[in-house]
Amino acid sequence: MLLTIDIGNTNVTLGVYDGERLGPTWRLATVHDRMPDEYGILLMGLFDHRAIRPADITGVAVASVVPQLTGIFREVSRSYLDQEPLVVDTGIKTGVRIRYETPREIGADRIVDCAAVQHKYGGPACVVDFGTATTFDAISREGEYLGGAIAPGIGIAAEALFSRASKLYRVEIAPPARVIGTNTAMAMQSGIFLGYVALVEGLVARFRRELGDDTKVIATGGLAEKVARETPVIQHVDPWLTLDGLRLIYEMNR
Repeated sequence: MLLTIDIGNTNVTLGVYDGERLGPTWRLATVHDRMPDEYGILLMGLFDHRAIRPADITGVAVASVVPQLTGIFREVSRSYLDQEPLVVDTGIKTGVRIRYETPREIGADRIVDCAAVQHKYGGPACVVDFGTATTFDAISREGEYLGGAIAPGIGIAAEALFSRASKLYRVEIAPPARVIGTNTAMAMQSGIFLGYVALVEGLVARFRRELGDDTKVIATGGLAEKVARETPVIQHVDPWLTLDGLRLIYEMNR
């Protein structure tokens, strides 16, 4: 079995593959100062709940955008699973040709997503990842990573609004019944949630002008399904895209 780990700024997502089949998945809060033994004990508890033995894990693949946690999970893998993890970084085969001006600045998760999209959907494609940031990544017809766009995540934007406007309060990030809000909560939901839907629609339209009208749009991340229900521009929702990419890259580097 292969354990895949996607370390993001907000969540750590884990999934176990038995061959090509994805089995149990989990999401943990990203805690920057948590010690290796704390994450190790959490991982052992998750395994025990699904009747997975540490010895069943024969490989570990990691993508991380939190450098201080990369080393933590290396140690967890070595100490609790007796495995040297494959960490996606410079020098690792990904199957993705990068045409970005500064490749070292690209988050590992973005390259992993593109590897998965190239394999599962083909190019040209636009990957929209709803995470701490909302990222848009462009894949050419030939499968090259061209670059993309980065916007503040919907949670960050909403929190900024709540904290900086004294008369506004926290509301659920969800689509309102109508675009024109007839009360403050509805008006905020319209601006926050539907505003992000419009952001996606606008950027996808601009990506298609450069990539071609046949550009496929794949969404992943926490709000992917909610946003996809509100707009036809998202053609595929793939919640475990990054984990699939990690599995593919692990196989390339065996």
